[in-house]
Amino acid sequence: MNVCKRNKKLLNMSGLFICLSFMMTFLLASCGQKVTIESYAIIPQPVEVTMEKGGFTLSNSTTCYGANVGQNDPTIKYISRVLRQWHLNPVLVGKPETNCIQFVINDQYDNQLADDGYTIDITKDNIVIAANSEQGLFYGFQTFAQMLPEDISETRYSKIFLTACHIKDYPRFNWRGSHLDVSRHFFGVTQIKKHLDLMAMYKYNKFHWHLTDDHGWRIEISKYPLLNDVGSWRVNRDDQPWGEASPAMPNEARTNGGYYTKEEIKEIIDYAAERYIDVIPEIEIPGHCCAILEAYPQLACEGDDTTYTVQFGPYWPPRAILCAGNDSVLTFLKDVLDEIIPLFPNKYIHIGGDEAVKDNWKRCQRCQKRIKDLGLKNEEELQGWLIVEIEKYVKRQEKSIIGWDEILDGEVSTDATVMAWQGTNRGRIAAKRGNDVIMTPTEFCYFNFYQANAEFQPPAMPNSLITMHKVYEYDPMPDGLTAKQGAHILGAQCNLWTEYINTPEMAEYMLLPRMCAMSEVLWSAKSAKNWAQFRKKMARHTVRLKANDYTVGTGSFRPWKKTEKQSDGTLLVTLDWEIEGMHVYYSVDGSGYVRYTKPFTMSPKSKITTLSFMNSILKEKEYEL
Repeated sequence: MNVCKRNKKLLNMSGLFICLSFMMTFLLASCGQKVTIESYAIIPQPVEVTMEKGGFTLSNSTTCYGANVGQNDPTIKYISRVLRQWHLNPVLVGKPETNCIQFVINDQYDNQLADDGYTIDITKDNIVIAANSEQGLFYGFQTFAQMLPEDISETRYSKIFLTACHIKDYPRFNWRGSHLDVSRHFFGVTQIKKHLDLMAMYKYNKFHWHLTDDHGWRIEISKYPLLNDVGSWRVNRDDQPWGEASPAMPNEARTNGGYYTKEEIKEIIDYAAERYIDVIPEIEIPGHCCAILEAYPQLACEGDDTTYTVQFGPYWPPRAILCAGNDSVLTFLKDVLDEIIPLFPNKYIHIGGDEAVKDNWKRCQRCQKRIKDLGLKNEEELQGWLIVEIEKYVKRQEKSIIGWDEILDGEVSTDATVMAWQGTNRGRIAAKRGNDVIMTPTEFCYFNFYQANAEFQPPAMPNSLITMHKVYEYDPMPDGLTAKQGAHILGAQCNLWTEYINTPEMAEYMLLPRMCAMSEVLWSAKSAKNWAQFRKKMARHTVRLKANDYTVGTGSFRPWKKTEKQSDGTLLVTLDWEIEGMHVYYSVDGSGYVRYTKPFTMSPKSKITTLSFMNSILKEKEYEL
């Protein structure tokens, strides 16, 4: 009898639980906002986007299925995790039906899509994201994420109506890189992961991690512990401008710095791999080595009486250099590589090679003896010999080296990949020589330079202006190359050096929105790019990025002009700018300012001045075009 009563009570409680669960499901389904997405702001722009009639209503009753891919595959686990964050259902294994999202691995390989490409089809019944590989599905999902409301990460939606469309997409370049310097200022594991998430959002696939320099050694090396105990730390001068740092006080504590343990390196590499990002470490040789030489001064040149210390401000010219005549240097470098190479599964090790001032080599008897014994002509060839020795060692471990374009000055093999930073012509020379090339010329790709008028910006690297529009107009493919030579241009990357950047928020400010512009340079077909369209998309992406807790730079408020000569000798002037919603007022020869609404004509000898406004606030002082 007591058992029966207890069972009856349990049944009643069970019924109440079912009722409450049903009510909760109903409330969750009914709460939240409803939105209709009529147009898509996708960055980078896909190869093909065809808008169609009708559309699909996405809700928390929409199911998700994987075809030819399992629930435990890394990409599907990643997708399911993100879907849950948006209060949508994870990916299941089962028979697709209506009101569903299908993630499909193609039965037949589509050569045009290759491994990175994908298609998206949105109809009234379902959404199908298809690709040849999980990597393609990952990129397709990144595009799908951008088709949802900009604030999806922080706002619950009960229904999202997505306009029907067909998308076909694949990248222009295989190397889509982002470089981050953590030597001048150190960023922790959480901050690196956030940077990797940003890369994934915009389909970057190569993370160039600048781990060593004059200003800090950032990777654990067990055999040489002083690299971390000494070389990873410096006195803190982050409260002073980079160019005005005061000298260290006697016995002043070193509180600025840090390094990544081998466990942390593995954690970051695994995190990157889930996002199809290869991590390329850079270990700078033979110059930029103050951190090494303070820890192990015996690796300096003979007769070099400089007391090296980990730098905490400007350091030019960078005279610190490893002694190329000392066999212990080669032993040291090989030992370091023996610990680094097993950590990084990708094929590349970046060995630097740039800005090596060779004054110490000219004075060093050991270096001069090495030059004589090897029959070399000069110190430049000595650096070439050292780089080749390291290249041979790396190749024996089935890896390949990347170096800054100074490695072309030696006899480096055509198996080495050249990172062309000193202008487009250096990339052209390397490609004609037969080396693979990553284009990263300073004038387009160095995001540590100002992105707008310095008067309205936080401190940055001076003497250059690299705006979002300038980045967007860059083409990594040098002219004058044959098809065979052009095949050596792997792609390009943006570089962020952190002299003036001591917080992750400032790093994001300098990267964004220029990193978005570069993503279209690297991924989108030239025929798919459209500046006016990109500018509008960027306004929506600024909202999306801020909703995902990224700090976005303002961009430049300075307009520019295009002129076209008319038959009567006048010039037809078109003004343009890079911030959607900005208003430009112009004056011709001081005639008074009027708002620009359409192209106008003027004499070739006339002068134009402009004023830029945003929300009725002056954003750029009077400027002569």
